[in-house]
Amino acid sequence: MHGGDLLVQVLQAQGVRQLFTLCGGHISPILASAKDCGIRIVDVRNEATAVFAADASARLSGIPGVAAVTAGPGLTNTITAVKNAQLAQSPVVILGGAAPTILKGKGALQDIDQMKLMLPHVKFAKAVRRVRDLGPVLERAFSSAQQGVPGPVFVECPIDLLYEESIIRGWYGQATPSGKSFTAKLQRAYLNFHLRRQFTIGNERPAEAQTVSMEQPPRDQLRKVIDAIKDAQSPLLVIGSQAMLQADKAEELANAVGNLGIPVYLSGMARGLLGRSHALHLRHKRRLALRESDCVVLAGVPCDFRLDYGAHIPRRSTFISVNRSRSDMTMNRKPTIGVLADGGEFLRTLANDCQLDCSGWLKSLRERDDEREEEITAESNTDTGNVNPLALLKAIDAAMNDDSIIVADGGDFVATASYTVRPRGPLSWLDPGAFGTLGVGAGFAMGAKLHRPNSETWVIYGDGAFGYSLIEFETFVRLKIPVIAVIGNDACWSQIAREQVKILQDDVGTRLQHSDYHLAAAALGGKGFLIEKPEQIEDVLLKAKQAAAAGNPVLINALLGASSFREGSISM
Repeated sequence: MHGGDLLVQVLQAQGVRQLFTLCGGHISPILASAKDCGIRIVDVRNEATAVFAADASARLSGIPGVAAVTAGPGLTNTITAVKNAQLAQSPVVILGGAAPTILKGKGALQDIDQMKLMLPHVKFAKAVRRVRDLGPVLERAFSSAQQGVPGPVFVECPIDLLYEESIIRGWYGQATPSGKSFTAKLQRAYLNFHLRRQFTIGNERPAEAQTVSMEQPPRDQLRKVIDAIKDAQSPLLVIGSQAMLQADKAEELANAVGNLGIPVYLSGMARGLLGRSHALHLRHKRRLALRESDCVVLAGVPCDFRLDYGAHIPRRSTFISVNRSRSDMTMNRKPTIGVLADGGEFLRTLANDCQLDCSGWLKSLRERDDEREEEITAESNTDTGNVNPLALLKAIDAAMNDDSIIVADGGDFVATASYTVRPRGPLSWLDPGAFGTLGVGAGFAMGAKLHRPNSETWVIYGDGAFGYSLIEFETFVRLKIPVIAVIGNDACWSQIAREQVKILQDDVGTRLQHSDYHLAAAALGGKGFLIEKPEQIEDVLLKAKQAAAAGNPVLINALLGASSFREGSISM
């Protein structure tokens, strides 16, 4: 048994089924042991993809996703993905290789101060120094990743803790003086002492995965919330990603929200919670609805830029914020009633004692929502040259299976998709979250498809964002992961260009070209399709679905016409 085995024992006990990685000599024993124990090794082409995939796996399964990366540049490549997981509050475990313990700071291969690099971006970080501590430290990491406000954690695993003792003694022996001088003898004696201490192993067995404890909201706070909602004439509910952290209770949450009877807007991972066309679910004119509401309930949503820093919640309204994080609960606006609790758990409890009839208020909101839908439909029928992005996205929405998962990776095209593509059910929409990261697409799609292999997995890409994912089509092909990727190709970073040109009268740095991305995907072994005209859309989508059903990763390269649909949508 070696250190890699000890780590894998913990992964098994925690219910981990996939290990996302890019290989490196520092971590090879972890990968070999995991494979021998039946954990699937998902080896990608960029370490950031491995962490993104672990993030998606965590969001959909409720079990922390795990990525193993090699030392130095292997770890530095993950930073954006780790930060994205931190801001999205995703429980992700990063196992990082490291230089040998005795050679730290002595010029070993890929030796940097990894702890200083990771500490600002994770909940827990620990550099292990003895083989016997590998398992207990990893167990602590899993616990930390899930408790309270979830987030990424990091365990540094030096190479000389992972291989068998005989191999490590051989490697150290080659680098140790063999002479009879006092210095040489002293070095050998110290090395033997170090290795004996390092390889002493106890008889501990890994603990089973612990149930994450959820404190029930105080009854007095619950009563205050119930009274405030029942006194309101126009209550409004906004549910965000944090309310979806208990993935196994998503259906219960959907039923609870339906029973509450309060008009609701869904954001982030909560998209799709109520299905495609629930009577309570509104999609448009959220700012106006917030301004008109006399009681706003935010469940798992901070007042950040996505809610205009709380500016549209009237001061005269009762503002209720439910959040696991005290800082998020009070961000930019102090709530009338603040509840430090899980948003999903709170809403499930609330629905037991509170069911409202908001039919009059809902009717006015629904009429406005339907009016906006008619405007979007009319705009989707206009001639934009090449393909109207709204028309394409509405066709994708119509073509998707009811069990589809949607991954969003891009700017302008993806934001347009949020108005037109309707997730079919809970945990069927994946976007990066508050960090606004580009490049999540391939990793999120891998994590999603491996968790729900029988579900269609669609990736909606902007052509700029796809630049981060192209090489991972080789991974999709090699590992037989059949996703359907659609690129809205307008040869531009449109979300930036639209406002930049208006303000600065310059498109510098924003122009791309109508590249043949479909041919590149085909060259990597996938199936590629091109859409240049509206009349091709239906046929290409059908062929793409058939190809994916046959086990092929698919890329649709759709050449878009100019659209002003999201004029004035810059975020700060």
